[in-house]
Amino acid sequence: MLGGMTNRDLPLVDAPSEQAGGCGCGGCGCGSASADGTADLSAVDPAAGVVGTYAVAGMTCGHCANAVRQELSALDGVTAVDVDLVAGGVSTVTVTSDAPIAESAISDALAEAGDYTLA
Repeated sequence: MLGGMTNRDLPLVDAPSEQAGGCGCGGCGCGSASADGTADLSAVDPAAGVVGTYAVAGMTCGHCANAVRQELSALDGVTAVDVDLVAGGVSTVTVTSDAPIAESAISDALAEAGDYTLA
């Protein structure tokens, strides 16, 4: 169940093709630009906000993750930051915000937090 809705409550839409900028999964109609079939749920529930997922290199410990979380949380409109730490590898950082955030702002915040870069 998503936001009090059941699958019976969801409207049926035509699935976008990959050429039209959709994810190409063939059934969700999300319009996501992702080729891996993941859906941007903010298209279903506007109250959920905009969710951006970033691959980040350079984090090695919980202190690194906290520094990244703190810098990204300070960006205007950011409502949540989740860090899936892969020590010494490429970590996944998910940022939820009121509106889209420029990748340059994310990159600048990572540099401010330490020696972290978008991978």
